[in-house]
Order: sequence, then C-alpha cells, then structure tokens
Amino acid sequence: MCARMCSLLTKRAHLDSMPHERTHAERYSHADLVDVASRYYLQGETMDAIGSHLRISRSTVSRMLAQARADQIVRITVSDDSVTRPGLVADIDAAFGVHAHLVPVRPGVSSRERLDAVARVAAHHLVDLVADDSVVGVAWGTTLGAVARRLPMSQRSGVRVVQLNGAASSSSSGIAHTEAVIGGVASAFNASVRYFPVPAFFDRASTKDALWTERSVASIVDLQRTCTVAVFGVGAPVGEVPSQVWISDHLDQADRTQLAADDVVGDVCTVLLRADGTWADLPINQRASGPSPDDLRRIDRRLCIVAGPSKAPALLAALRAGVMTDLVVDELTARKVCEIARIRS
Repeated sequence: MCARMCSLLTKRAHLDSMPHERTHAERYSHADLVDVASRYYLQGETMDAIGSHLRISRSTVSRMLAQARADQIVRITVSDDSVTRPGLVADIDAAFGVHAHLVPVRPGVSSRERLDAVARVAAHHLVDLVADDSVVGVAWGTTLGAVARRLPMSQRSGVRVVQLNGAASSSSSGIAHTEAVIGGVASAFNASVRYFPVPAFFDRASTKDALWTERSVASIVDLQRTCTVAVFGVGAPVGEVPSQVWISDHLDQADRTQLAADDVVGDVCTVLLRADGTWADLPINQRASGPSPDDLRRIDRRLCIVAGPSKAPALLAALRAGVMTDLVVDELTARKVCEIARIRS
C-alpha cells in the first residue's frame, strides 16, 4: 500500500511540474490560454515553436487554441487588431515600397519584452528568406542579437553567412558580441561564417581605403557583394534598448557633436543617416566599415528589424534611404513613423 501511494505521489509531482499538459477533459487556465493565443495569433509563432518553448506537445497547443476560441479570448484580442493593422500596413507599403509586417505588443510591456516579441516574428521571417546556397549578410547589434537567440534550427545546405560591418573600437575587439550574433545566425542555418575583423569606424578614411586592398579583407568585401539576403536593425542615439554603436566608444564626443549638427538621427550597418535619408556627403561615412545604402540596394532581399518607438526617426530615415525590402516592426513604432512622416494612418 505504501509503495503504491509513493508511486501515486511521484506521478502527481511529475504532473504538477508540467502545469500546461492536461487531459482532454481538463480546462486550461485563462492566463495559459492568453499566453498561447498571443504567441500564435499576435506574435506569429508556429504551433511547433510554441510547444517547444513551453515544453508541451503540438496537439496540446492546438487544444488550447481551440479552447481560447471557445472562450472568446481570441475574438476579443484579434478582432480589435484586425480593424486597425491592415490599413497601417498598406499605408507603409504604399509610401515606402516595402513589405511590412507589424507585431502587435500588449500595452504596458517592457522595452525588452517588446524587443523579444519583434525578434520572435523576425526570426521566422528570416527563415523564410534563406534558401539553400544563400549568402546572408548580417549586421551586428542589440536587435540582431535578440533575433539570433530566437532563430530555430533550420535544414539548409550551402548557406554562407558574412558579417556586414566591423565592430572593433579603441577599447574592444568586438569579437564577443559579433560571435554571438553572426555565429548564432550561422549555427541556425548550419552555415559557414566569415567574420569582418575591422573597426566599426576608422580614424582616417585613407586607412580604410588601404585596408580594403588587402587580400584578406578584400575577399570578405567581395563576399558581401554576393549577398542574396541581408538582415539588420537601425541604431539610434537614444532608446529604450540602447543601440551598440551609440552607447560604446565607437563615436567620440567630437563625432557626436558633429552628427547632431548634421541632423543625423541614426545608422544602418554603422552608416549614418540624416532625418531625410541622405548620407553620402557625411564625412564620417567615408570612415564607416559597413555597406552604404547604395551597396545594400544591390541585395535582392533586405530584412530590417526594429523595436521601440524611440527608433521611429531612425527607421523613417532608413525607409527614406530605401535600404530595405522587408520590415518587421512593432505596431507602436510603425504608428510613430507614420505620425512623423504625416502618413494618414
């Protein structure tokens, strides 16, 4: 009798450690249903991805979604969103010629939670863009770091990943951060990887020009020019989640003062942009290691990922510069962009 009771207690403890897995007859908690429904309907996760993250089966996810619909949780959440977002997407697409995907984020979430929600959706979009034998250019940064952590392992062959911009500064090699980002993307696609071990900004344009003629560096630049897919974020001088270029010592005080005077609002791949999207006549860009907007536009698919309304001015500059074909952005930031640009949404 004692042995049987111990067995029952052990089984009950195992079940208690997995609160989401229940029998067909049991109901799931409201909080669990909201979580699963939000992941599936609002954040674009697949049933398999939700199951893997929550450690439950795909069939359990399916049952929870069915219960959420029956309990009208999904109707309340989705119907309000469906009224507003299609028009916003259409306006952004029409104004800038991009394929925009908006990520609804619940009010009151932290900036880190907002970034994570956007990163989850962006990770799945990147998987869709990368085919066998793709050459994928990746820019390092906080946003891409979040995306790399959310990338599922994907069966691809012949994929090559190349770092698009340097990360070294006067106080750091940048290796730790770039390996986490670039290496994370390469690992997800079982890809070979080429790092770009140069400064984010050179002290002198002549030094950059000379280094670009060295065979070891020139081979990486040549590989960048063969990219079929590029993925990057936008940097901004201020933000809820700091942009790496702007919070480190890549830019000295003289640089920052000059950039403010030049109406610079952000960067893409460490190339600085004014609010109107112009960049070519900014002296600092002659020293920048990343691809210019002209270089980016030669790549077939260019996925830009942005989270946080403080980045709206930088995102608008990037849109005006024409650097992206695809955009994943949270809805609040997209609305802020439309407000600044005076687009009707």
